[in-house]
Amino acid sequence: MQQRSVGSTGLKVSRLGLGTLTWGRDTDEHEAREQLIAYVEAGGNLLDTAAGYGDGASEELIGTLIGDVVARDDVVLATKAGISRRGGTRETNASRGSMLTSLDASLKRLNVDHVDLWQVHTWVDDAPLEETLSALDFAVTSGRAAYVGVSNYTGWQSAQAATWQRAVPGRATLASTQVEYSLLNRSAEHEVLPAAAAVGLGVLPWSPLGRGVLTGKYRAGTPADSRGGSPHFAGFVGAYLNERGHRIAEAVARAADGLGWTPLEVALVWVRDRPGVTAPLVGARTAAQLRGALGIDELELPGEIVDALDDVSGD
Repeated sequence: MQQRSVGSTGLKVSRLGLGTLTWGRDTDEHEAREQLIAYVEAGGNLLDTAAGYGDGASEELIGTLIGDVVARDDVVLATKAGISRRGGTRETNASRGSMLTSLDASLKRLNVDHVDLWQVHTWVDDAPLEETLSALDFAVTSGRAAYVGVSNYTGWQSAQAATWQRAVPGRATLASTQVEYSLLNRSAEHEVLPAAAAVGLGVLPWSPLGRGVLTGKYRAGTPADSRGGSPHFAGFVGAYLNERGHRIAEAVARAADGLGWTPLEVALVWVRDRPGVTAPLVGARTAAQLRGALGIDELELPGEIVDALDDVSGD
């Protein structure tokens, strides 16, 4: 699998990342192990998680696999802090104290002494930006994180944070921004992607398959074993199960038929090759699903197909 630099930093990652949102909850240890083996054997190295995924269950599961399935130095381990769920309620906290406490807990669950990329999971209005960013500085200077980034920031938020970090020598330069981006959600193109290009951030798209809708699995209804049929993700997927989503999914399916590809391959290659994108993050429930995404490294969409997909998915 080919590699790309993360923004203007020296960090290099495979151009397809492995997301672990469901690990430890909907994806059990056996499936997670099989996914990681398949991903690494395909040349992948970017493993993305977060403290808030399954209330730490994702990190704990990864911690049992690092050093067993794959050597620590063979993966770029990325995690996030700032979102948690306590008592079933989503909470955000990007204060310096909370961020650093979360990082130490992540390192313990992951069973490592540092992560390669530590990200602020979301913008928090009541946390002073300079305080949040000071936690990133401390993480780097203390050796807890090699690189730092942000996630779910708007364009102006990304630019402001990156500019603040570049303003004074010694601060930890931001490497990346993580944002939802797919044929079903192209809002990142309006501000986030231009801002990232201007300040040298690599872009890590999450849900590049439109929350699974672009794979075509929902064309005839909602499968009971899909995320759309799960109590955890029914509303998350349902947001794209509308007329527009159906129209775009059908266009992807037609393109796939014409190319002899799968709809998954068409949707994923489209995102991977957008300007500024470093690595889409693919999360799968099973190893079999993941393997469907691991054969795209040599695929490239013809220009006329790209234009057609751009047209049908444009605002």
